[in-house]
Amino acid sequence: MANILIIDDEKSIRKTLTEILSYEGYKVDEAADGQEGFKLFKEKQYDAVLCDIKMPKMDGLEFLEKAREVNPDIPIIMVSGHGNIDTAVDAVKKGAYDYISKPPDLNRLLITLRNAMDKTTLVTETKTLRRKVNKVPEMIGQSAPILKIKETLEKVAPTDARVLITGENGAGKELVARWLHELSHRASGPMVEVNCAAIPSELIESELFGHEKGSFTSAVKQRIGKFEQASGGTLFLDEIGDMSLSAQAKVLRALQEGKITRVGGDKEISVDVRVVAATNKDLLREVEEKNFRLDLYHRLSVILIHVPSLNDRRDDVPLLVDSFLDAVCAEYGIARKQIDKDAMKALQQHNWSGNIRELRNVVERLVILSGKTISVEDVDDFVVPNRDKKKVNS
Repeated sequence: MANILIIDDEKSIRKTLTEILSYEGYKVDEAADGQEGFKLFKEKQYDAVLCDIKMPKMDGLEFLEKAREVNPDIPIIMVSGHGNIDTAVDAVKKGAYDYISKPPDLNRLLITLRNAMDKTTLVTETKTLRRKVNKVPEMIGQSAPILKIKETLEKVAPTDARVLITGENGAGKELVARWLHELSHRASGPMVEVNCAAIPSELIESELFGHEKGSFTSAVKQRIGKFEQASGGTLFLDEIGDMSLSAQAKVLRALQEGKITRVGGDKEISVDVRVVAATNKDLLREVEEKNFRLDLYHRLSVILIHVPSLNDRRDDVPLLVDSFLDAVCAEYGIARKQIDKDAMKALQQHNWSGNIRELRNVVERLVILSGKTISVEDVDDFVVPNRDKKKVNS
């Protein structure tokens, strides 16, 4: 059953629309003004919105602007009086799906709404197909921390809010960043990744902002930087805590102004980029030690998402092991191996200092070295390093 939100300060219009749509099988919520409607829009998931233009507290155009920031994929149909037609047309130019004149024509209303719902379905299917083509791995887990991350992604991804992802190495920060991109309205654009720790400090500015030919000794031709490459999409700055202070200053300017300047150039270039950053460091401690700019930290951390270590979500180990067994056995073209209960219990109790990345490697090792069924003896032989066994025995 599709959920529809009706926002109109005229009670009679709201009741009429509610009766019509309820009879047609829709589930309907009502709001008496844009402010109340926007509160409902943020709290619940709707398939379409019918919104009046002239309303107290927050009018329809303001609601349209704010709602598209929250979720641009939900169609908003403006309902306008005779004197507001020009305004309604302007609203369509600004992103509204369509407009309907008051009093609403029943057939026109239902056809417009049905077409809007079809569009929503197509958008959802397109995103699903794109995820399949791009093969973004599922975020596996049913533990409380993972469910919280999934819930946060559903709310945050459709916006352009900057996100700072924290967590240990191998915990899955990059996967969270990929899902932020895939669930956003920027999914059709590029996702460009930069590992700030892997690039020498003297080259990071050229990598991010590009350079002009001849700007330094080895600059034999013009280079387009990652900010420009990611325009219209998402820029993922991994290990942002390892970025030099001079590069941090330029990133801050790019976030503030939406403009960058190539190294050796003087032309300002506008970029439309959503920045997602990740780090395994405590950035506030880095700020205290003068290694990271506090103003940049606040710019990046509009939304904070912490990815727990595998040791903090041991209940998810069986689900992850099963998934990795499927993937590894398929990759090697062998029959899917089973794992006995004691072996699974031993894996749950293991200290996963390398997190998800280590678990995946361990499953691959067990698939290669064990028999048809992975036993607790296999785990003891192939998972715990010899030096750790010596510590345990001593």
